[in-house]
Amino acid sequence: MADPTRILIVDDEENVRHQLTSFLKLRGFEVDSAADGLQALELYRQNSFDIVLCDVRMPKMDGMTFLGKVGSPDAPAAVIIMSAYGDLDLAREAVSKGAADYFSKPYKNDDLLLRISIVEQRLKLSRENIRLKQEIHRENSFENIIGRSDSMQLMFKTVEKIAEFKSTVLITGESGTGKELIARALHNRSPRRDKPFVAVNCGAIPENLLESELFGYIRGAFTDAIRNKQGLFEEADSGTLFLDEIGELPLGLQVKLLRVLQESEIRRVGENKPRKVDVRILAASIRDLLAEVKIGGFREDLFYRLNVLSIKIPPLRDRPEDIPMLVEHFLTRCNTKLGTNIAEVDPAAMKLLVEYSWPGNVRELENLVERAVILCDGDSIIPELLTDKVQQAAPEPVSHIPAGQLSIKKTVRALEEELIKRALEKTGGNRTRAAKLLEISHRTLLYKLKDYKIDADSYS
Repeated sequence: MADPTRILIVDDEENVRHQLTSFLKLRGFEVDSAADGLQALELYRQNSFDIVLCDVRMPKMDGMTFLGKVGSPDAPAAVIIMSAYGDLDLAREAVSKGAADYFSKPYKNDDLLLRISIVEQRLKLSRENIRLKQEIHRENSFENIIGRSDSMQLMFKTVEKIAEFKSTVLITGESGTGKELIARALHNRSPRRDKPFVAVNCGAIPENLLESELFGYIRGAFTDAIRNKQGLFEEADSGTLFLDEIGELPLGLQVKLLRVLQESEIRRVGENKPRKVDVRILAASIRDLLAEVKIGGFREDLFYRLNVLSIKIPPLRDRPEDIPMLVEHFLTRCNTKLGTNIAEVDPAAMKLLVEYSWPGNVRELENLVERAVILCDGDSIIPELLTDKVQQAAPEPVSHIPAGQLSIKKTVRALEEELIKRALEKTGGNRTRAAKLLEISHRTLLYKLKDYKIDADSYS
């Protein structure tokens, strides 16, 4: 059996409070009352109410001031304003400040019950909507990483499967895709979750300092070494060390890292004896390390030591179905962080966001949402609040028909071939996803690949 609706009555007239309380209790509601806005605010903060019936004219704190402190679309209780003054401007102001409804006194009992019933239905729908959104978010998120697309769901399963092992993992992906989030997810799902997680960007530390940062040093090892210092490997002992931008590691240090992976020991700068460390190494790079190996920029033996297990994060442009959910997630986060109350993204703006190619990936999207929230004057993000790049981005047109070409058959064939190549390029050679983009069956795509002599593997 559902809990009864809890109502708070706020009115400075004792007889009104008594009449409303008696009437509503007889109808099965739980009722509390307050004689002014200040008393009501204290009760409101200490208890959980569903509906507040609030008078306008009261001493100490009037109803509009009280409404300004508690009324919003996301508030846990709905406020219905009561007034003996038939003032439409006041009604509009009350609604604009978050009131769920407005009626004048004296009231009819049936009218009051009808209004309360309507507000109850709204509350029920609102709470159900919030519950469903939270459920959808839980189903499509993983350690604060959002993604309902097949590629992201597959990646979540991979993380779950390999997290428990100590084997090294190489995480690849474009800038802004969330490589450190994946590294943290691997750590948090591992037996090392209660031990340190230490992250370092190998490209952000000057080469002459990187060795001492990673391995530490002993006093007297160099001019400024006035005391012993632990390195990041020792800080991460028993836990996880995340080496971001591993491709920036100088060749000399690559040799020392290889030794750590092989022997599970390090040497501080200036020290002769090794120290044992128990560290799981996670590495990440936006570079193609195998290509670096071929040109001598990265050691082959280290590459294969790091690449025992691998995770490739798909770029945002390849999973547009994730964008609406990411936007909603960042909008909620920005509202909390900035104290704003932006309710939604206009459908036209969302269409632009979904169609944009996102070279900066999720990081770029997050920054754009925050910018739009700050600039927004209303309760909805409209296209004009997006950056010029997003507003002006449009799908690239297909090739022009050659001058003098009048054959429909030849033109259609040329356009088909070009569109297939673009779909393969966009999906990295994934035939199944390319077929979805082209809106044709997988079998039809395979037939056309053969007919047009297109090698899908060359796009991977």
